Amino acid sequence: MLRILLPSRKWWVLAVVAAALTAILILPDRPGRSSAGPKAAFSAAPTLPGGMWRDRFGDGWPDAARLDRPEDRDNFRRWITYLAESTYYQSSPLAHAEVSDCSALIRFAYRNALMAHTPAWRQSLQLRAVPGFGSVGKYTYPEWSLGRGLFRTEAGPFLPDDLRRQVFQEFADAQTLMRYNAFAVSRDLRAARAGDLLFFHQPEQAEPFHAMLFVGKSHYQPQGDDWIIYHTGSVNGSAGEVRHVRASLLASHPEARWRPTAGNPRFLGVYRFDVLR
Repeated sequence: MLRILLPSRKWWVLAVVAAALTAILILPDRPGRSSAGPKAAFSAAPTLPGGMWRDRFGDGWPDAARLDRPEDRDNFRRWITYLAESTYYQSSPLAHAEVSDCSALIRFAYRNALMAHTPAWRQSLQLRAVPGFGSVGKYTYPEWSLGRGLFRTEAGPFLPDDLRRQVFQEFADAQTLMRYNAFAVSRDLRAARAGDLLFFHQPEQAEPFHAMLFVGKSHYQPQGDDWIIYHTGSVNGSAGEVRHVRASLLASHPEARWRPTAGNPRFLGVYRFDVLR
């Protein structure tokens, strides 16, 4: 056994230091000390390869959440429009309970478009039939970079600290969808693609912002017309309803304020989800 001899004074100093360190290590947690609790999970953003926390457009969305591949974007568009139309043609009790206004319809279709479309998922929505679309391949909600948060709720470029501050939430109203989760494309409806959003501002209403989903060619109607789907929200004290209309019919709506035309100042334009940017 190798022995190291130290002068008595140095040995005493080292013993005191060692005792002090031991006392620090075994002290119980006190208010103000960090501990491994639920909040610790938000102390830092997950580590992603290749700078995926970068926000190349400065719109508040990390590149990790964007659908980069054309096939993923196409599948997202197919699913969100199909699921929105399903609330009209084959609505389940679950969808009926959730979809109570215009933004709820969009949240429902958006969330389910990003999920894995398994038999269990289909059963949960009680869909009688589903098309053979592929699912988004980059990620499967809620197993994606933003956790359960689906929609950004404030302005500014993306920062990893946004996750700790819970800037992304499961809820977003029509105004939040427009301002922080989509970008303007055009005020010409001809620029709309399947899965795009149409926004209106009706300042005289209690809920002035209103959103519709541009379906394009219907999954349920054989005609080649473009279609739009939306929920009316409450009307004169009633719960309102989902409506599925031809784009050409909406363009000639009896109330000019609801026409998606460039000449209507209440029409804010065609918008596209930031995940598609």
